[in-house]
Amino acid sequence: MKRVFLIVLDSVGIGEMPDAKNYGDTGSNTLRACAGSRNYSLPNLERLGLGAIDGVREWYGKDTSAFEGAVGRLEEASRGKDTTTGHWEIAGLVSEAPMPVFPEGFPDELLDKFKKRTGRGVLCNKPYSGTDAIRDFGEEHMRTGALIVYTSADSVFQVAAHEEIVPVEELYRICETARELCTGKYAVGRVIARPFEGKPGAFVRTSRRHDFSLVPPQDIMLDVLLNNEKSVLAVGKINDIFAGKGIGEFVRTGGNGEGIDRTVEYMKRDFEGLCFTNLVDYDMLYGHRNDVDGYAAALTYFDERLPELLGLLKEEDILMITADHGCDPSTSSTDHSREYVPLIMAGPPIKAGTNLGTRKSFADIGRTVLDYFGLKNGIAGESFLGEILR
Repeated sequence: MKRVFLIVLDSVGIGEMPDAKNYGDTGSNTLRACAGSRNYSLPNLERLGLGAIDGVREWYGKDTSAFEGAVGRLEEASRGKDTTTGHWEIAGLVSEAPMPVFPEGFPDELLDKFKKRTGRGVLCNKPYSGTDAIRDFGEEHMRTGALIVYTSADSVFQVAAHEEIVPVEELYRICETARELCTGKYAVGRVIARPFEGKPGAFVRTSRRHDFSLVPPQDIMLDVLLNNEKSVLAVGKINDIFAGKGIGEFVRTGGNGEGIDRTVEYMKRDFEGLCFTNLVDYDMLYGHRNDVDGYAAALTYFDERLPELLGLLKEEDILMITADHGCDPSTSSTDHSREYVPLIMAGPPIKAGTNLGTRKSFADIGRTVLDYFGLKNGIAGESFLGEILR
């Protein structure tokens, strides 16, 4: 039985794309920023070829002449730098138009409907750092019950609430209401529930975040697999990103460690198809908080767990490691960055020392996965299967 394990290291970009200046991201390079940290050590990813990738090879400073995996650099064809856009493209859907953003906050027309439907007031309504939002508005929220609504440079409608004031299940229902309202010109990529706890001056976000995404407007890699009786197993926020479309089974996780643990559990099961994992801590805990050392330590942790994953690969298994955008923790911005992403592949079928150079779309991943299963499809992208198999 053939299996593909596709792991997205959320926001691990590897350098600015040619149009990065149009997004305010000139000079962004998430991986290089982390490489300067004392916490950075990736010997296993390097052994598979990390340092040989276009744009990394030029600065990495280590011998990249021989490596054990197959690698490449992927350019984003979609308009945007959001989690939803990136993952949809990986699965074969290129977004020709950018999802709407609200740099001045959300208009009254939308918020008036939101307040009427939820019966609660609104605080903030600006592009804001999530940790700053609960710091600056958390006490007023606890006093009044009004919801902290904010956005960012990405296409998101975020709702923060203290778990003692708004129980998590109620917050989820509130976000479902926001998802219903955010359509048409307000069709943000994600509505995000951001529960927090603690006391004024010491608020912390909890792990019970939940994303409510748009439904992909057409069939993608996941649908093709599921419709052909292949398993589609989702780990982390993958089910949320695709609004359940094309997902056969899913498990949510509380962080990278649990995400790897759940992936390991799936690797020990017999199935034919895809296990699709998102490891979100890089983005959520470190990139958006400009924590270079924390980001580097999280990369090192994944690298330390990588031999465990490699050791569970069966004869026809392929492991693919990639990202969905950047989030350079060393810049003044706390938002996502428009960057190339890495692609690192390993497994018994993979031809060692293969370098794909730079590919024109993340969608090449989805097309290649379907090609591996011999499935005809109409998704975007070009397969590189013939270049990576032994």
